[in-house]
Amino acid sequence: MRRPVARGLQAALATLAIGATAVLALPTPQASAATGSVTGYATRNGGTTGGAGGQVVRATTGTAIHAALCGRASSSTPITIQVEGTINHGNTSKVSGGSCSTADGVIELKQISNVTIIGVGGGAVFDQLGIHIREASNIIIQNVTVRNVKKSGSPTSNGGDAIGMESSVRNVWVDHVTLEASGGESEGFDGLFDMKNNTQYVTLSYSILRNSGRGGLIGSSESDTSNGYVTFHHNLYENIDSRTPLLRGGTAHIYNNHYVSLHESGINSRAGASAKVENNYFRNSKDVLGTFYTNERGYWQASGNILDNVTWSSAGSENYPAGPGMPSNTSVSIPYAYSLDGANCVPDVVRQTAGANKGLQVSDGNCSPTNPSPTPTSPTPTPTTPTPTPSNPGGTNLSIGAGSDGSSKASGTSYGNVRDGDLNTYWSPAGSTGSISIKWGSPTTVSRIVIREAAGAVGNIGSWRVVNHTTGAVLTSGNGAGTITFSPTTLSKITFDITSSTGTPRVAEYETYAG
Repeated sequence: MRRPVARGLQAALATLAIGATAVLALPTPQASAATGSVTGYATRNGGTTGGAGGQVVRATTGTAIHAALCGRASSSTPITIQVEGTINHGNTSKVSGGSCSTADGVIELKQISNVTIIGVGGGAVFDQLGIHIREASNIIIQNVTVRNVKKSGSPTSNGGDAIGMESSVRNVWVDHVTLEASGGESEGFDGLFDMKNNTQYVTLSYSILRNSGRGGLIGSSESDTSNGYVTFHHNLYENIDSRTPLLRGGTAHIYNNHYVSLHESGINSRAGASAKVENNYFRNSKDVLGTFYTNERGYWQASGNILDNVTWSSAGSENYPAGPGMPSNTSVSIPYAYSLDGANCVPDVVRQTAGANKGLQVSDGNCSPTNPSPTPTSPTPTPTTPTPTPSNPGGTNLSIGAGSDGSSKASGTSYGNVRDGDLNTYWSPAGSTGSISIKWGSPTTVSRIVIREAAGAVGNIGSWRVVNHTTGAVLTSGNGAGTITFSPTTLSKITFDITSSTGTPRVAEYETYAG
């Protein structure tokens, strides 16, 4: 029996808004299909290469993504689609063709193979629009944000799943993505990362899943046990009620993930499923491993995990928590090579690497982020003026060591908290709006800022302006926190001016970058 959604789940939204235009072919057909190397179970069954070796195109609307798929010579012709901007219902329509099967109101990857979708430039956000993979194989999705996809209310998309896979799907690598909701089923949302009806050989790596009633599942019912061979590593699961993931049959390898604020349950192995659970860090959570909401038991082999303020319920009918120490009840063999970070460093390395727009960095296996290899595909704004994207688009955070001030500060907060590299400290204005500035002793060139909201206040920031404090010029404006880009500007002080909010803003970090 499914338990009610926890009241502790708070609505959240990390936004990134860029305009949308059309599809554009790039003169880089030999560029690599994705950044870095595939890991985990997606390396098996022949491996996962996505669109490697095929045409590279740029798309800034959902319709353009569909047009790129439909414009191929066949449904298996390799293609890499570089996506930039906000993809939503308003710019996503069905496109017809012999090499595709698309639909309105969803990114439809159906009856196709050999495709990479990768966010570039200022970032790619699928806003209230899910990605559906059906009867497909050899798919890579990398460096994108998918947020607030609903199954009820308006608008709806993809059955409420951020990314959903079903019906004989093989070899999918989802990497460095951010998947977000703003509540649970009662608010109209479903799962963030779901697999069902014979989906196999999948890896989810270096990603963020947060603010949802359901993290994701493998198998839609106790009889849907043909799924499996799924790897989850270096992901952040935060503020989620349950299903991190839910496993019905099949095998999963779950290592080096950071779990924070799981309100009802975590890894739910049931209906004969087996999970190898290694070197994860669980914090401020309940019933992080076991069999829940059924008497059809599952199995696990657990080792090297850290439990930090984890509580456990009592065992009973349809409730079989692993309990303190999480003793193993099976042995799981893993058929591929992998490197384990120590669980004690998982929160830090995941913080630095997981999610979209983090520079696609990965762990070196010794708790340190490193740039991936091979070199990423070079995104280009026009076919004739290619501009290589650095392997780490963030570069050096210029706020570290700089000064800061602002319009006002709430009691207990500090202007300096936005440039200390600590997400646990923050600045808030005295009211619902206000400004915070970074300043330097000499002119400094800036073209990108990243605004990170503190836990518990994600989504509070509404509209904003970025201002050259010296001249008063507005460099750009928009809504919501996240990565913000504008033309390179040399200045001594840059101001982030919050002009509306849905709750008290809490800015944990105000990062500034030259490029």
